[in-house]
Amino acid sequence: RGWLKKFNGPMIEATHPEQIEVLSQEAPGEATRLGVSPENKNSGAEGSATGIKQEAGSGAEGSATGKQQEAGTGAARTGKQKSGGKMLLRIEDIDQGRARPEFEAAITEDLKWLGLDWPEPVRKQSEHVGDHQTALMYLEDRRLLYPCFCTRKEILAEIEDSAAAPHMATGATGPAMGPDGPIYPGTCRGLSIKERQENEAAGKPYALRLDMTAARAFADAAGDGPLTWTDRDKGTVIARPEIFGDVVLARKDTPTSYHLAVTIDDHMQGVTLVTRGDDLFPSTHVHRLLQALLRLETPEYLHHRLLTTDDGKRLAKRDQQEAGSGAEGSATGKQKLLTIRALREAGKTPGEVREMAGFEAESSS
Repeated sequence: RGWLKKFNGPMIEATHPEQIEVLSQEAPGEATRLGVSPENKNSGAEGSATGIKQEAGSGAEGSATGKQQEAGTGAARTGKQKSGGKMLLRIEDIDQGRARPEFEAAITEDLKWLGLDWPEPVRKQSEHVGDHQTALMYLEDRRLLYPCFCTRKEILAEIEDSAAAPHMATGATGPAMGPDGPIYPGTCRGLSIKERQENEAAGKPYALRLDMTAARAFADAAGDGPLTWTDRDKGTVIARPEIFGDVVLARKDTPTSYHLAVTIDDHMQGVTLVTRGDDLFPSTHVHRLLQALLRLETPEYLHHRLLTTDDGKRLAKRDQQEAGSGAEGSATGKQKLLTIRALREAGKTPGEVREMAGFEAESSS
């Protein structure tokens, strides 16, 4: 816990301590969990047996609406109707340097225009850092975290050096690759306590990384069998979080990571179905491991397809797109992007936008 305390300063109290109980046993992986109290279990959807989380509210991305959000809202609406549950909107604004109130307002306006509704108040990640820090303390107490003092430049240099060396297992050259690119080579994992203290005394900033090898061993020691999750499109999926290497769970300027924050928030909100874009499918490997480490229940997942250009290219905020190319004949000229806002201004109805996303049109549109 010492590294986390030095990293964040005074600990922020959890916002809902009655929902968090850490039961520690001397034997690693035995009867340890971060769980909800019985009266709050599955109550995040306000009494609904099925809570549906929609990740369109990612204020940290700096985009109020986008093609991924458009597709996601349709998936969330369809999942809500089929399961009889409630959609939960969450503002994921952990990167305060990029989050803006106007983005949040535009998200809410556009989603309501589409006909979506959700319980209030909306959970904002930036208001629940204490919950995330509680989880970090739990992991640190089990020696599953370590401080990484490497700068991005140093990591890139280390990766470039490793690219020229043959790998022991295969003899192939090149850095080990993960879903996000080259895997962190573990430079700081083996630092001694003295070396870590010297780096800290020198004022070197650091991130907190999850020791993937130790984390897998800890999860396996629980004796729950292989780590799996259920995806409504892909069926049972075996989790392979090691494809990411030692992921960062917190930084000095961002006290939690996407991986940790969404895992904890899904739990705290009682989410039972996570609906998000297929580009986030690999991240679920890490989230499933964190659920096992923290002894959290695992929701179902639905990773929906992404909308693309006519040639199959995934749309991004930087792209320029001719309205009418994938916009079903709209003749409004050049749009910055096929965002929900742009489609509204082009005269599209909510039903037409949902149909463009591949979901059945509704008479209420």
